[in-house]
Amino acid sequence: MSDHQNLLAEQRRALILDEVRRRGGVRVNELTRRLNVSDMTVRRDLDALARQGVVEKVHGGAVPVVEASTHEPGFEAKSALEAGAKDEIALAAARMVTPGAAIALSGGTTTFALARQLLEVPDLTVVTNSVRVADVFHTAHRPGSAAEARAGAATVVLTGGVRTPSDALVGPVADQAIRSLHFDMLFLGVHGISLEAGLSTPNLAEAETNRLLMRSARRVVVVADHTKWGTLGLSSFARLDEVHTLVTDRGLSARTRAEMAEHLPGLVVAGEET
Repeated sequence: MSDHQNLLAEQRRALILDEVRRRGGVRVNELTRRLNVSDMTVRRDLDALARQGVVEKVHGGAVPVVEASTHEPGFEAKSALEAGAKDEIALAAARMVTPGAAIALSGGTTTFALARQLLEVPDLTVVTNSVRVADVFHTAHRPGSAAEARAGAATVVLTGGVRTPSDALVGPVADQAIRSLHFDMLFLGVHGISLEAGLSTPNLAEAETNRLLMRSARRVVVVADHTKWGTLGLSSFARLDEVHTLVTDRGLSARTRAEMAEHLPGLVVAGEET
């Protein structure tokens, strides 16, 4: 299958997922007419979405998977989802970072992908509450001897705190460390995004830590793939208009892009940057 065909499949599945979440379910025969594709193509798309865990197949169609608002997948489980989209988002977000900047990276698999893209940006100061993000820089910059230390390597500050299933450090210790710091930019991963709930997470302590990260940043950039749209966590921690830029992937439907553009100052679709 060519790259062009892959892109069409991603867009088609994003549209299907959008319809499932909006209407509470879809039927195969409706989708074949609307998308002008075969019954078999729609069923393959539904199989792919079911493997991602975002829809449940039922007789003749599909319905959304409803998870508890407190459910928080582990880091390894989330890493396997939308890996290609996360890499594209990371590339686009990395272009926003200039040498010598002070930046913060929250926990999450997309910020983890971003960290790997930032290794060659010199003289960064990186504040993070992610054990995984800190390890990316630590492993890459660990010299065999003092003479081998790479000039311009990032200075990394890892907050303390209680570790979440996604390997983020949260709670009073993390919050106290963040209160005294100031960043040029914050790159924030999220569990869910919606017009009504804004940014949300299933972890109450992480919600407060994220609020403090946002308050300490001059510019807030959310990095999130299209599957985060319509997902709700237990706790909302920010409105959409508190975000300066959202970097997402091409799987986000045109309708959703239009809705988000009305509430966000900046929307960047990875792979379509001008």
